Amino acid sequence: MSFSASPRPSRGPRRRSLLASAAGAALLAGCTGGPGSGPGADPSADDRARARAARDSEDLAERYTAVITAHPALAERLRPLREEVVRHAEAFGAVRAASPKASPSASARAAGPADDSGAVPADARDALALLAGAERKLADRRAAALLQVPGESARLLASVAAAGAAHVFLLTKGDR
Repeated sequence: MSFSASPRPSRGPRRRSLLASAAGAALLAGCTGGPGSGPGADPSADDRARARAARDSEDLAERYTAVITAHPALAERLRPLREEVVRHAEAFGAVRAASPKASPSASARAAGPADDSGAVPADARDALALLAGAERKLADRRAAALLQVPGESARLLASVAAAGAAHVFLLTKGDR
């Protein structure tokens, strides 16, 4: 005669599954609460945060374009990352990021604050480091802004910040 571990057959989810589901629901609910997410939330603060995030992504897309223009050998490696940055800008509400051509100021901004000359570095490795630094700085700024925006915008910022961190890895992995 054999005995089963449970006197009755399992008819529904196990206790472990229910606890895990409850914990996940609590975490998701926690993401939507907090300052600025209630009915009296300041929508203009959220709109401003989204507009800044869109501009930041547009500027980053222009940096990618300038580096691709200056270093065509990197185009295959950088084009998918640039396209993702454009999608991020569009997710935040941007409309001008989709243009694949650099604006006249793109080359000037490509080097950003790391290089005051306004030019993309002549060395491909330095150009990749420039992009990685811009991605890292932007991901950090977006992660810091998470607590200042309501739920949906916070989730979008978190997702895009994580993608930026992944871009940093992809831009620097060949240098190891």
